[in-house]
Amino acid sequence: MIGVIDYRAGNAPSVGYALAHLGLEHRLVRDAPGVRTADQLVLPGVGAAGATLDSLYEADLVDVLTERVLGDRVPFLGICIGLQVLFERSDEGDVECLGWVPGVVRRFPSSLRVPQIGWNTVRPTRAHPVTDGLVDPAHCYFVNSYYCEPAEPDDVLAVTEYSTAFCSVVARQNIVATQFHAEKSGPFGLDLLGRFARWEPRC
Repeated sequence: MIGVIDYRAGNAPSVGYALAHLGLEHRLVRDAPGVRTADQLVLPGVGAAGATLDSLYEADLVDVLTERVLGDRVPFLGICIGLQVLFERSDEGDVECLGWVPGVVRRFPSSLRVPQIGWNTVRPTRAHPVTDGLVDPAHCYFVNSYYCEPAEPDDVLAVTEYSTAFCSVVARQNIVATQFHAEKSGPFGLDLLGRFARWEPRC
């Protein structure tokens, strides 16, 4: 069963609709018992990193998520702000994030139209079960003013061009995360969610 983390700063229902369309067993989870009984976890989100982290802490979800993802190594998918909060720090409010993935989150330069809103291409940089066999390049839907900058190049799974190349998909052990909204990215996004549901990471 896929547990979709439902917190007030997120867009969990949209992800739930996409999983339901695929016929995948899932449940919106709002507390520690729900997180502990999930076989896989998805952290979706919209908005600011600070607000997302505040919501997760207020719901007492940070410790149990860390226990399940870093301790039990359950497959985890982060989406949009659910990717950005995985890093050590974000320039958005200069907030300390979860620190599950080494690196930081940067703001796009002021010379660009910010936020980036709309469709853009995603190009895999290496093989991975969640993206293997999918169209290359894929066209995915973005809404972001910030982008992640992994400290370790091996954590980059795909890149996107927005004046310059930035990491748009991260993969580290049992963690995969996308800057784009997989649930709004048409057939590619649905295929990615389906592959995540079947993924059995070795770590």
